[in-house]
Amino acid sequence: MTLDLSRQEAVQKAADAGIPSALADLGALVRIPSIAWPAFDQTALVKSADAVAALLQGTGVFDSVAVTRARIPGTDEMGQPAVLATRAARNGRPTVLLYAHHDVQPPGDEALWDSPPFEPTLRDGRLYGRGAADDKAGIMAHVGAIRAVSEVLGDDLDLGLAVFIEGEEEYGSRSFGQFLSDNAGALRSDVIVVADSGNWDERTPGLTVSLRGNARFTLTVRTLAHASHSGMMGGAVPDAMLATVKLLATLWDDDGAVAVEGLATRDADTPDYDEATLRAESGLLEGVSPIGRDSILSRIWNKPSITITGWDATPVEAASNTLAPQTSVVISARVAPGQDAEEAFAAVQAHLRAHAPFGAQLEFSDVDCGDSFLVDTGGWAVEEARAAFADGYGVESVDVGIGGSIPFISDLVREFPAAQILVTGVEDPHARAHSPNESLHLDTFRNALVSEALLLARLNDRTV
Repeated sequence: MTLDLSRQEAVQKAADAGIPSALADLGALVRIPSIAWPAFDQTALVKSADAVAALLQGTGVFDSVAVTRARIPGTDEMGQPAVLATRAARNGRPTVLLYAHHDVQPPGDEALWDSPPFEPTLRDGRLYGRGAADDKAGIMAHVGAIRAVSEVLGDDLDLGLAVFIEGEEEYGSRSFGQFLSDNAGALRSDVIVVADSGNWDERTPGLTVSLRGNARFTLTVRTLAHASHSGMMGGAVPDAMLATVKLLATLWDDDGAVAVEGLATRDADTPDYDEATLRAESGLLEGVSPIGRDSILSRIWNKPSITITGWDATPVEAASNTLAPQTSVVISARVAPGQDAEEAFAAVQAHLRAHAPFGAQLEFSDVDCGDSFLVDTGGWAVEEARAAFADGYGVESVDVGIGGSIPFISDLVREFPAAQILVTGVEDPHARAHSPNESLHLDTFRNALVSEALLLARLNDRTV
């Protein structure tokens, strides 16, 4: 549907004029260390949720704004505070659910940051700080877009809106499914916009059309009933470290490609993307080669990968001449789009059991599986999003795959099967989400906010 030119220009102008206040509000959110891990101050999550609720209340468009929680299934524990804001559609207009999350990753080693992680800092056209990109910028893209369309449309704003700002996405979305079930009536919508992904580059918008699934678990390897002296017994007794090193090495072939039977690959074309771009965006050191085979993006978007993300080993400074009786590692497998995550975990588990050296005993625990996602690109909401991107960024969007996972999208599909899901984002390839010196590219943020405002305006002109 074509948006009236004068209205389009008014929405663009209002959205662009609101960027300074949106960035100021984003800076205030970044200052709140809203980390869902229990080891961190949990009052910060409450403060963060309250701040988001105040921002949404301040738009003046919602019938209801509340900070609420849901129970974690299988426990008596409540999940982290989320924000839910709603307004009813009028005159046959659609309802749009806008999602983002206000919790953030821990900062890690603060010595690796060039500026304090929770002190928003402008530098070279970027805003630095934990959560500046992932995903507090997503929150402010929603808020800024709502402000703009409300200002321009006034009483003509008939679009239904539901805003769900989660508080534990980085901690596994443990209460997400229950939250959807508890609030299904308020969240039911025609279109869902998940603002938690990335773009093709700093200038080109991306519409995410595929996401890999994930299968994450802890593997404990045991070979001894107790520790022994490495000099007295070494050479005859396999310690857990030796067994674990040999076992993990079987997960990949000599090219670094995954060598686990039963892990699927998706057959799909990918855009051109060269090794120089990979090096620039990933920080791959000079002389270190990429891993895997076939096109680079097919390795990231369409094939499985396995990463060791944690290892419970004696630290170097505490090393002693000891044969370790057991050790544990955290294994994160990314699953090709289209394969069931539980099936993928079973394949990795079977591989590890079959290749355990020296009869080492294996234990699997803390298993967490999330399914992949493929967008149906034939719906009218995708057409509206592409048109809004083209107007907001000034260039056509690119359909992108993401090597990462957003497992809760499968919950959205299950709870709201009729809704069209759009996965968008404000990040560019240099955002370094989850890493030290996370940052937001300001021009990308501006274009993303303007594009979302245009999308909402376009949807306000539709009937369902």
